[in-house]
Amino acid sequence: MSLASQFLVIVGIRLNIRITHLDGKLPNLALMRLSAWHKAQNHSVFFSKCATKDLFEPDYDIVYGSTIFHFSRKKVDVFKKNFPDAIIGGTGERINSNLSEVGVPDFFNELDYNIYPEFTNSIGFTQRGCRLKCKFCVVPEKEGKNYSVDSVHQIYRGKPYPKNLVLLDNDFFGNELWQQRAKEIIDGGFKVNFNQGINVRLIHEEGARELAKMKYYDVSFTKKRIYTAWDNLKDEKIFFKGVQILNDAGIPSNHIMAYMLIGYRIEETVKEILYRIEKMKDRNILPYPMIYTKPNEKPKKHLKEIQRWVIRKYYQFIPFSDYAVNSYPKDKNSLEMEFNA
Repeated sequence: MSLASQFLVIVGIRLNIRITHLDGKLPNLALMRLSAWHKAQNHSVFFSKCATKDLFEPDYDIVYGSTIFHFSRKKVDVFKKNFPDAIIGGTGERINSNLSEVGVPDFFNELDYNIYPEFTNSIGFTQRGCRLKCKFCVVPEKEGKNYSVDSVHQIYRGKPYPKNLVLLDNDFFGNELWQQRAKEIIDGGFKVNFNQGINVRLIHEEGARELAKMKYYDVSFTKKRIYTAWDNLKDEKIFFKGVQILNDAGIPSNHIMAYMLIGYRIEETVKEILYRIEKMKDRNILPYPMIYTKPNEKPKKHLKEIQRWVIRKYYQFIPFSDYAVNSYPKDKNSLEMEFNA
């Protein structure tokens, strides 16, 4: 934010503000908080998911944009071209960006749900940080070790909204107050979507028992779903130990979806990727491949094909070698050698 804009905010001049949601399917908490802050200053806020300026849009005093993912660079570049003076934040731009940089006080935690009028659920964090330090994850650098933030009742919007919670916690059971938060969910009759997943490698019997008591759902709140991850082949033993703990607590495997990072290890083979998929298929767990790409790098074609083969559930009845023959104009024998390497 320019010094002139900061001065105008301080003296209470009515400003025209554009807040731009550049990527991500869920409501953006930072933008909701930013919008609430500007509206509290009696500013005029225009919200958009478009990187370009509409023909009838006015001129703005301040333009903000938020990007979460590196793969959104093309859209971000278009946004910068259309709004050269825009202030851009989010992990897709800089890992450690935060709203205090643009003058929003740390104590200001109001959220403007009005910028997402079709979203009727409640969204937030009960904890931040993570107990692990996975090299491909930004959470340890951005948030550090686990610490508690809001209670369930602070996150819930209240009546007449449904008692559906979308929790963005990266490590719910790493929260020192997790038992209290679990009790709030259960006793309050809330449905909960653990959107960022449960760390099955660190799950314990007490946590699994409490989780089984909850009304856990996918993000649409239509299917019973627990999200977790199996990113490294070497974690096979501890991953399935955690799955068994969930099963013993009463959570069936077909309620579990496991995100699996592919393409992170340069030396990773197709055979290793397919091994994880088959192992989860044997246990009735839903795999979901997530392709790792570096900034400004396109995902490799064979990884996209594996992802498509799994997401469309072809893996349940078509071997990948047969599926890939239809995708690539290659000789089947050479493909089989490649997949079995």
